[in-house]
Amino acid sequence: MQETRQNKISRLLQKELSQIFQEQTRSMHGVMISVTQVRISPDLGICTAHLSIFPSERAEELLANINRNNAQIRYTLGQRVRHQLRIIPELRFFIDDSLDYIDRIDQLLAQSSPSPAVEARTDDSRDGNH
Repeated sequence: MQETRQNKISRLLQKELSQIFQEQTRSMHGVMISVTQVRISPDLGICTAHLSIFPSERAEELLANINRNNAQIRYTLGQRVRHQLRIIPELRFFIDDSLDYIDRIDQLLAQSSPSPAVEARTDDSRDGNH
């Protein structure tokens, strides 16, 4: 029962935080912040949000800026969800680097796999030797 409530609140907070970041980054051209995952503690007191920041080169800088403005973000979030939640949770933000990790794996796989033409020549030479 409690887990269902946590999931509903997590989805609500993810949606509202996404809208807050979208509004705040609208004036910053070339910057996009997505809320990829939100988890809430069982007592609903701590909200952990994972952010995907584009461009990733500025991720640390933007995360530091978000953490400096944590109180303002929490206040804005409280204004939006005040009818659904009695207590607005403490916000903790982390960088979600899963997309960078996937890109890195793709690059490594592309480097290590031989090209199809090389594989075809290798297969032909094997057939001729047998």
